[in-house]
Amino acid sequence: MSRKGKAVCYIICSAFCFTWMNIFVRLSGDLPSIEKSFFRNFIAMLMAAVMILRSGEGFHLNPKNLPWFVCRAAFGTLGILCNFYAVDHLVLANASMLNKMSPFFVLVFSYLILKEKLTPFQVGAVAVAFCGSLFIVKPTLSNLDLVPSLIGLLGGLGAGIALTFVRMLGLKGERGTMIVLFFSAFSCLCVLPWMVFNFQPMTGVQLAYLIMAGVAAAGGQFSITAAYTHAPGREVSVYDYSQIIFSAVFGYFLFGDVPDGWSFLGYVLIIGAAVSIFFYDNRPQHDLKGREA
Repeated sequence: MSRKGKAVCYIICSAFCFTWMNIFVRLSGDLPSIEKSFFRNFIAMLMAAVMILRSGEGFHLNPKNLPWFVCRAAFGTLGILCNFYAVDHLVLANASMLNKMSPFFVLVFSYLILKEKLTPFQVGAVAVAFCGSLFIVKPTLSNLDLVPSLIGLLGGLGAGIALTFVRMLGLKGERGTMIVLFFSAFSCLCVLPWMVFNFQPMTGVQLAYLIMAGVAAAGGQFSITAAYTHAPGREVSVYDYSQIIFSAVFGYFLFGDVPDGWSFLGYVLIIGAAVSIFFYDNRPQHDLKGREA
């Protein structure tokens, strides 16, 4: 199998894992989102630490990059908390789609933070995707799901900014496992005071679901990292939207979730914008040269 073929398999695997993370989060019941995020990140932290120990490379990072580690972890924590809240209060496919706005936010913040070029075509695609998100959010006072939908969109924003800093750290030579470890440990420490004073007891079944959510999340994180080490993101990122298919199918059979017509229209706009960027970024090199000439 080619490197691109492996990358596609990895990214579809990550989408499958993240779908099951959301499923286990919902199955864990009415526990607070903060409590759910703690267990999700604690499991990922343990797995990242074991991988670093086995590699023998040690727990070290460049001190000059510490501010970017903190920014990545802070916005990533915001993204997870908002996503888990949305998963508990929305149709599973809607929550997943709002979280998948993150690639478009990456384009925007890569321009603002990393000074990467943003073409008029990409600006148009981001605008179309944002319009699609409005069909899912349905920002009217009559929409009972307005608040969790806006929180879900905020989660996509946080994830997008976090991924921008992941890209920055990767360009600066930091290891993926160290980025995952720092983020997971930071997130656990952030919510630990709340856990100490507001811990809600859980049943053994709920604990088992949260542990499985953590394992699935770690599988998703490491799979998507492997995908982007095998091929450029522009060649495989569109396959990450397979999570919407997984979420819609499992959400229907497990929870009876059926998105409404406006949400489906939003899906079409967002996925259509993602596919258009995919083909735009993968134009033949001779076509690019011809346009530049």
